[in-house]
Amino acid sequence: MSNPLLEMEGLPPFRHILPEHVEPAIDTVLAGNRARLQELLTQQGPATWDSLVQPLEEMEDRLGRIWSPVNHMNSVVNSEPLREAYNACLPKLSDYATEMGQNRRLWEAFRAIAEGPEYPALEPARRKVIDNALRDFRLAGVDLPPDRQQRYREIQQRLARLTSKFEENLLDATQAWSRQITDERQLAGLPESARAQARQTAQQRGLEGWLFTLEFPSYYAVMTYADDAGLRREIYEAYVTRASDQGPHAGKWDNGPVMEEILALRHELARLLGYANYAERSLATKMAPTPERVMGFLHDLAERSLGQAREELAELQRFARERYGVAELAAWDISYYSEKLRQERYAISEEDLRPYFPEDRVLPGLFEVVRRLYGLQIRLLEGIESWHDDVRFYEIRDREGRLRGQFYLDLYARPNKRGGAWMDVCISRMRRSDGTLQIPVAYLTCNLTPPVGDAPALFTHDEVITLFHEFGHGLHHMLTTVDQASVSGISGVAWDAVELPSQFMENWCWQREALDLIAGHYQTGARLPDQLFDRMSAARNFQSGMQMVRQLELSLFDFRLHLEYDPGAGPRIQQILDQVRAEVAVIRPPVYNRFQHGFAHIFAGGYAAGYYSYKWAEVLSSDAFARFEEEGIFNRETGLQFLEAVLEQGGARDPMELFREFRGRDPEIDALLRHSGISGGA
Repeated sequence: MSNPLLEMEGLPPFRHILPEHVEPAIDTVLAGNRARLQELLTQQGPATWDSLVQPLEEMEDRLGRIWSPVNHMNSVVNSEPLREAYNACLPKLSDYATEMGQNRRLWEAFRAIAEGPEYPALEPARRKVIDNALRDFRLAGVDLPPDRQQRYREIQQRLARLTSKFEENLLDATQAWSRQITDERQLAGLPESARAQARQTAQQRGLEGWLFTLEFPSYYAVMTYADDAGLRREIYEAYVTRASDQGPHAGKWDNGPVMEEILALRHELARLLGYANYAERSLATKMAPTPERVMGFLHDLAERSLGQAREELAELQRFARERYGVAELAAWDISYYSEKLRQERYAISEEDLRPYFPEDRVLPGLFEVVRRLYGLQIRLLEGIESWHDDVRFYEIRDREGRLRGQFYLDLYARPNKRGGAWMDVCISRMRRSDGTLQIPVAYLTCNLTPPVGDAPALFTHDEVITLFHEFGHGLHHMLTTVDQASVSGISGVAWDAVELPSQFMENWCWQREALDLIAGHYQTGARLPDQLFDRMSAARNFQSGMQMVRQLELSLFDFRLHLEYDPGAGPRIQQILDQVRAEVAVIRPPVYNRFQHGFAHIFAGGYAAGYYSYKWAEVLSSDAFARFEEEGIFNRETGLQFLEAVLEQGGARDPMELFREFRGRDPEIDALLRHSGISGGA
C-alpha cells in the first residue's frame, strides 16, 4: 500500500493522510535516519559543515515535514483513530530525539567542528547552529553516566505521553458539555450574533432552540451578555472545572494526576542535568539570565499595577451595587457587570464593533497593513488540499516578486479542534545541499466566531487582535532569510523573545489609519465612525490594571510551580496558586475553580516556566512600536528596518542584539506601561 506521508514532495496531502499511514511512515523515516547517521559518523576525515551538519539538517527536516501534518491534524481534526496513531508515535520520536542528543560520537564531531579551523570562517547562522547543538547535547544529558541517561530517556518518553493526555482530556471535557435552551426568555441580554450562532449550532446537531458550548465564542457571549445569572453560573462552572475533579463531569477526564506527574518528572529531569529545579533548566534556552531576574521582573510589574487593579475592582463593585443592587459580585458576574460599566462609561461594546469587522474586510485589510509596512503582496491560491473546507491557502511575495512564504489559514471554532489560537511550522526555510531553496510554510489557526447563514463572519475587535497576533508569529516564520532550518524562522529563537513579532502586530488594531483598512460595515462598507473609534480608543485600557495582574498571576503561578517544586512536599499546585492569588490577584474565584486543569500553555505547550515570556516580550514589542509612533505607523523605511533587523533574522542571532540594532538602545519599560494604561504603584 502506498503511503502519502512518505511520497509527498511538496505540500502535505492532507485529504489522503489516514491514521494507518502514520506509524509506518514514522518507523520508516526513523530507521532511515539512524542508518544515515551511522554513515555520516563513519566517514573518513574530519567532520565539516558540508560533510556532517548539512546532511543532518536535511535529515531532520524530512522527519519534521512528515510529522508536522500529523501533529497538526491531531489538533484541528481530532479523532480516536488519529489520536491512537499519534500517541503510538510519541515514544518512538522521544526515543529518537534522546538517542540523537546523547550520541557521544555525534557530540564529539560537533565539538571538533567548533574547535577546528572551519568554525571561525562559517557565516554567523551556521556558527549559531553549532553553538545551539552543543548546548542541546548538554541539555539531553550527553555527558551523564549510562544509568542516568536511561532515566532521562524514560522521563522524556513519559512526558510526551502525559502532555498529550493533558490535551486530550481538555478537548474531551470541553466537547462533552453543552446547554440546550428552548425558552427564548433565557436568552435575554444576548446579542443577535450570539443567538444566531447558538441557533445554527443547534441546527447542525439536529436540535431545536439554541445550543451553547464551551468553545470560546459561545462561552464568552454568555459570560459577557446573558442577563440570566443562573445561565452564567452554569456555563462558568462547566468551563472552569473542565478536566478536573470538580464540575458536571467531575473526575471523568481529571488532569490532576497528570499535572502532578508532569511536574515531578520535570523536576527530576532538571536535577539529572545538574539544575536545582525546572525553572533553571527552562532559562537555559531563554533571554532571562536567572530565576531571580524573572521573579523580580514580575514583582516589579505587580507593584506598579496592583493599586490600579484594586481601584478598578472597587469601582466595579460600587457600580454593580448602586446601579443593579448586587451586594457581592460572584465570579460569573465580573465579565457581565464589567461590560455594563464599559457601556455606561464609553457607550461601546464589542457588539457595537462587530458589524465593522467582517472577515472579507479584516483579511484584506491585514494584508494591506503588511504591504504598507514591508512591501509584501499576499495572494489566495485556489485548489490547495487542506484538512477542512474552511481552510484557505495563501502565498507571500516581496517587492521583487520573489516567493517568501506560504500559509494555511484556519479561522473558525468547530468541534474536534483544540481551543485557542496558534501558529505552527509546516515547512521550514532551508538551503539544500543541491542549492535549491525550500520555502517556509506556516499553519495559522484560530477559534474565531464562524459565519452564520450567508453573511460573512463578523469578528469582535478582540478576535481581530488575536488574528493579528498569530499573523505576527507567521511573518516571523515566513519572512526569514536564514538558510539553516534549525535557526530559520521561529526555530532557535529564545522563547521569551518569540512573542515580540506577534505582540508587535497587535498595535495596528488600534490605529485610525490602519483601522480604515481593516474595518468597514459588512452591509454598507462604511468606515468605522469617528465617534465609535474615539469611544473604542478611550475604552482601550478599561480595567487594564485587572488585566495586568491576571497575567502576572498566571506567570507567577507557572514560574513558582517549577521553581519551588519539592519532591518531599509534592507539587502543591493549589497551594501555590492560592499563595500567588493572595499576593497579586484582586479577583478570588470559587474554591471549585480548577483553571489550572486547563492551563495547556504550561502543561501541554512550550511555556513551562516560561509563561512570563508574554510580558517579557511585551516590553520589547511595545518599545519597538513606540518607534513607529515617533516616525509614522506606516513609515516604510522603519518597517523595512524592523523586517531586516528582527523578522528576517530568525534564531540566527541573539534577540537582544537584534532589538538594539532596530531601536538603537536597550529596551525600556515605559512604552509597555503607557500602552497598558498602567499609571501608578501599589
